[in-house]
Amino acid sequence: MRDDPSVVALVVRARGGDKDAWDEIVERYASLVWSICKAFRLSRADADDVGQSVWLSLVEQLPRLREPAALPGWLATATRRECLRWAHRAERQQRLSLQVDADVLVDAGAPALDQELIDTERNAALIAGFRQLDERCQELLSMLMRQPPVPYTDISAKLSMAVGAIGPTRARCLAKLRRSPAVAALIRSERETQEGGERHGHAVVE
Repeated sequence: MRDDPSVVALVVRARGGDKDAWDEIVERYASLVWSICKAFRLSRADADDVGQSVWLSLVEQLPRLREPAALPGWLATATRRECLRWAHRAERQQRLSLQVDADVLVDAGAPALDQELIDTERNAALIAGFRQLDERCQELLSMLMRQPPVPYTDISAKLSMAVGAIGPTRARCLAKLRRSPAVAALIRSERETQEGGERHGHAVVE
């Protein structure tokens, strides 16, 4: 799968702003995302939320995907990680009444807690950016990211939009999402963190 030239071509085209390539990626791999959610026995509503988070993450991460052919593996990993986060969230809610040793929480749980805070901040930024979109973009993206995917004919009827206009409109909505203050700040922050880590790594090697 990692050597599949069609996957490489799709990623390259999508990175270049090809609207049809984005649509084909969603259509091709929506069933993969859905099947993983189903394996975790998530409810339909939770699976929809997981799928939306995964596709929004791809909007941000695709330009930095080092190996385009690894897209299916990236999607599978991102979906499993998001499913685990939802499962852990449900488990934590069930344990709210339990006492936890403060020293254990600070010493042993700090790294996991830090990562959780980072993930929470990231998801909050994506959700904030999504909410800043106009109602039509929100509805279109929600339908396109739903699991299982909504047929284009249904989207066309629901939004009174020509089937051929769905792809271009979706690309414009995603571009607006990337330009939203919350998501733009998130992308800048993660890029600066990554560049800072690379500089630090070079300094250590030197």
